[in-house]
Amino acid sequence: MFSKVCGIGLLGVEGCLVHVEADVQEGLPGFVMVGALAPEVREAQDRVRTALKNAGFRFPPKKVTVNLSPADVHKSGTGFDLPIAAAVLGAHQALDWERLHDAVLIGELGLDGVVKPVRGILPMVIEAKRCGKSVCYLPLENVKEGRMIPGLSIIGIGHIRELIVRVNGRTGCGREENGAGAGAPKERPGPPSPPVLREVYDVDYQDVQGQGLVKRATEVAVAGRHNLLLIGPAGTGKTMIAERIPTIMPSCTMEEMLEISKIYSICGMLPKEQPFVTRRPFRSPHHSATAQALTGGGRSPMPGEMSLASGGVLFLDELPEFSKNAIELLRQPLESHKIVLSRVSGRYEFPADFMLVAAANIATTKLIQ
Repeated sequence: MFSKVCGIGLLGVEGCLVHVEADVQEGLPGFVMVGALAPEVREAQDRVRTALKNAGFRFPPKKVTVNLSPADVHKSGTGFDLPIAAAVLGAHQALDWERLHDAVLIGELGLDGVVKPVRGILPMVIEAKRCGKSVCYLPLENVKEGRMIPGLSIIGIGHIRELIVRVNGRTGCGREENGAGAGAPKERPGPPSPPVLREVYDVDYQDVQGQGLVKRATEVAVAGRHNLLLIGPAGTGKTMIAERIPTIMPSCTMEEMLEISKIYSICGMLPKEQPFVTRRPFRSPHHSATAQALTGGGRSPMPGEMSLASGGVLFLDELPEFSKNAIELLRQPLESHKIVLSRVSGRYEFPADFMLVAAANIATTKLIQ
């Protein structure tokens, strides 16, 4: 039997719709996964197989083939566990997968069948909406983040059995649910109210006393979105002023909030109480930070400090202590306001529209000159 459901992957800071297909046929028993998979995705076969077994599902020994399409797009992350499990259940006729034609599924599975949260929900939900999907099945811990995007029905799933109940009202083990027990469906929440977004900072620019010349220069730099270099002895307030620069920058527009929140969602840095960034970011990497830490990258490319500071301030304290390579890497992002990483697996583009603020002690200014 054949089944197909939809999941979402990540390419840089954007989502990518992925069709998860499963086929069960007679033959040598086995579980095969194909489709340009990263190691954590390929390991899903063991997690899914064990999770379904511990959740009470028993299937005859047959050959199971799972394909993640398009096959030429690299898939990474653990969010494919839930759609793979749904496709396998559908291929074994334990799930009415045709009811999921307008839905996407995202989530990691534990070995006991519990659906665990994943990173990058915000760009995934945005991509699901762009592709015309109307329903998103997410881990319970990610529901609040998913509901920041209006126009979609967000359904939280805590256990793989709950997915069966939501879709076709059965546990998949041959008995009807009567509304009791761990697999019983919960009430579907109504349309969420518009989130209250508040711009709150822990510091304030008015805290700075004196330093009239430096304050005036900083205000001019912020007004014109110029970069700034602060030079002076230690203890004169360079870092204090830099930390308060975001508080005098214009408030973020909704588009800027969304762009910043997408980056922080991918990095798993959104606060749980309000999974949306409402204020200008301030990033201050240590001078020992590598070039890759600043620009981003890795086996599955992730945003770096420049992208995390996009829309806000990137503060480089003790500028002369940074490596020459790290400083040279700042040139292109400052001109194009983006970072483009080319890898064997593809081309990734990260935003890097930040205000650069650097500081140096007076004893080290000769190194800068």
